[in-house]
Amino acid sequence: MNMKQLSTLAILAMTFLIAAGCKGDKAKPMLEKNMENLDSINTADSTIYGTMADGGMNSLILVTDNGDTLEFLENPDDTAEVVKGGKLVGDRFATIGYKQYGDLFIRKAINLTSLMGTWTSLDRNFEIKDGGVIISNLDSEKNPWTSWKIYNGQLILSKDTFDVYELDAETLSLENKEGIFNFTRKRK
Repeated sequence: MNMKQLSTLAILAMTFLIAAGCKGDKAKPMLEKNMENLDSINTADSTIYGTMADGGMNSLILVTDNGDTLEFLENPDDTAEVVKGGKLVGDRFATIGYKQYGDLFIRKAINLTSLMGTWTSLDRNFEIKDGGVIISNLDSEKNPWTSWKIYNGQLILSKDTFDVYELDAETLSLENKEGIFNFTRKRK
């Protein structure tokens, strides 16, 4: 056999071995692990967490917790404010986005730095702290919230789930199926 025939034979043998190795294998889903044993709250969270690096009136540039830099745009057709808590370089954000026309748009962004602090209402007085902790400041409070997290753009306070309806320097308004709950920031 000459060199050309040997290389052709070698290529055919490798092709055969690869085909034989793949035979019968089906594409396996990426999340094939036993999902019943995992916390479903954590596995399906589509929220992107990061720190605001820059941005303008209609954009938000985040350095994500994974180290990526993403630019989110605000859709000019949105009728409601999609960024809750204002924008300040260095603040932490929880953002839900969507792609349209090749750009990444904000569906909802919550300024986590603005969320931190002590909030009061007629029946609640609590402090939202970094790390998912809530401290209740009212001894008479029934079912005080003790933890918080963001999940798919919603604020979960212990077992209660809310949409952040409004968040600014003085006001926190949370909405769920029972209505809108208003809190004011308590200054120290």
